[in-house]
Amino acid sequence: MVISTYSSGLVSESFWFLEFKEYLKLKNSGMTELEIKNEAVERNCFGAPNEYRASRIFGYIKRRVDTLDEKAVELFFNSDLATQKLMDLICILRNSRIFFEFVNEVYREKIILGFETIEATDVNTFFANKAAQSDDVAKWTGVTLKRLKGAFFTILTNSGLLAAQGKKRMIKVPITDLMLEKYLKDNGEADFTKALTGEY
Repeated sequence: MVISTYSSGLVSESFWFLEFKEYLKLKNSGMTELEIKNEAVERNCFGAPNEYRASRIFGYIKRRVDTLDEKAVELFFNSDLATQKLMDLICILRNSRIFFEFVNEVYREKIILGFETIEATDVNTFFANKAAQSDDVAKWTGVTLKRLKGAFFTILTNSGLLAAQGKKRMIKVPITDLMLEKYLKDNGEADFTKALTGEY
């Protein structure tokens, strides 16, 4: 489920797929949370520039992994690369209401209406609408909104949902694995499938 509060915390995050996969491998091998943190901070298994950043990345990745149950972890390791990336993206969406609403309300609508690209103006309009609806979003600065816009585009590109073509950001509708769709439906999260693919 998506968290209920708005947060601009995504400005400090990246897609971090390799780090996400490494964390899951370590967890799957039987390591405790503390042991994984030691691997991340002391042995720098995430390749961070310094210990502080390693600790921050660990915290962000842990929060994503914490949204996965045992069935999801098993599904992850039995899936192809594209599906694994979608699962990382879904974990990010669960932890960011503003990002989920952007994907669900803007990206999905673009697919349904047959548009091939997402423009910077689409994000600006989205933020303006959210600011009118939420006092929390209305307090965010222009710098924060610019960084969030960059985070949205970067994560969608790295997850395979957007592709750069010159200055254009082309929509790449994912083909979702049937097992992932079933898992999400059984978990009461079919909205993720709809948001990512434009399905009704």
